[in-house]
Amino acid sequence: MTQPLLRIENLAIAIDRPDGARPPIVTDISLTLEAGETLGIVGESGSGKSLLALAVMGLLPPVARPTGRILLEGRDLLAMDDETLCSVRGRRIGLIFQEPLTALNPAMTVGDQIAEGMVIQEGLSWRAARREAITLLDRVRMPEAARLSRSYPHALSGGQRQRVGIAIALAMKPALMIADEPTTALDVTVQAEVLDILDDLTRDAGMALILVSHDLGVIARMCARTLVLYAGRRLEEGLTRDVLTMPLNPYTRGLLRAVPRRQPQAGRLQTIPGTVPSFAALPPGCVFSDRCPERVDACHAAEPRWTYPVPGRGVRCIRAPGEAIP
Repeated sequence: MTQPLLRIENLAIAIDRPDGARPPIVTDISLTLEAGETLGIVGESGSGKSLLALAVMGLLPPVARPTGRILLEGRDLLAMDDETLCSVRGRRIGLIFQEPLTALNPAMTVGDQIAEGMVIQEGLSWRAARREAITLLDRVRMPEAARLSRSYPHALSGGQRQRVGIAIALAMKPALMIADEPTTALDVTVQAEVLDILDDLTRDAGMALILVSHDLGVIARMCARTLVLYAGRRLEEGLTRDVLTMPLNPYTRGLLRAVPRRQPQAGRLQTIPGTVPSFAALPPGCVFSDRCPERVDACHAAEPRWTYPVPGRGVRCIRAPGEAIP
C-alpha cells in the first residue's frame, strides 16, 4: 500500500503568551491527501485555516509550538531542521499567498523573483532562469509575458500580481500546492480566470492542492474534499458534494445558509449570530455551542468526540448520526 502524499497526525499548535500560558490555537487535526487530490479548508476568519497552512509550510511564527506529525512523502516536517525544511519548501511544497502585493518584493522585477528560486535551488544561470520565468508567466496566462517580466510589482494589476505569485509557486514543480485565499480582493472575472489557471495546473501537473477559503462557491468548484474548521477544531470533513448538500454539523449548515442566493424568494440573508470566540476564552464543551441554534444542555458538558458516522464522513457533534445525547 502506497503512502499518501501528505499525512497530518494529531496536529496541535499552541502559542506562547507573555504570562507563560500556552493556549491551544489549533488542536486535534488529522487528515491525509493523496497525490493529485484537492482539499478545501473553510471556516470564518479566526478559525485557524491559514495557521494550518503555515504549519504545513513550516512558516509558523517563533511563538508557535506545534506538536504531532506532518508527514510529506513519509518525512516529518516538524522534525526537520531549518536547512532541510528550506530544501523541501518550494521544491516539494508551493505556497500562493493571500495578498500578492505584500508577498512580492517591491525592489525586484517579477521575472527575477520567479527566477530566484531556480537559481538558488537548481543552480540555473540567471539567463536560463529568466527564460524559464517567461515560460511560467505564459503558462499562467500573463499577457505580454516577456515585457511584463521586467516590470516591478507596483506596475501590475491585482490579477497580474496573483499570476506572478502562482508562477513563483510553480517554479520548482512542487508535488503539493497550498493556495491561501488566492482570489481575495479580485473582481469576479479575474477570480474566475485565476481559478481556471489553478484547475488546469493541478490537473495537468498532477499536483495536490490545498485551497484555503471562506468562499463555499470556490470550494465547490475546485475541491473534491472539504474540511470545515472552527476555533481551531475540525467540525466536519468529507466529499465536497456531501458536505455542501448534506451537512452533518450545525456550523456547516450555518455557513451554507449565509451564502447569498440569486432566487428572489430566498428572503433575507441568514447569518450566524456572534463571532468566533477568542482562543483564550473558549466556551465549555463544544466550541460552537454559544452560537449554535441547535444546542442542548449536553453541548456545554464536554467537547464532542470526532466520529465517522458513515464511511468517508467525519464530524464533531453530539447530534451526529450514531451519537447518543447524554
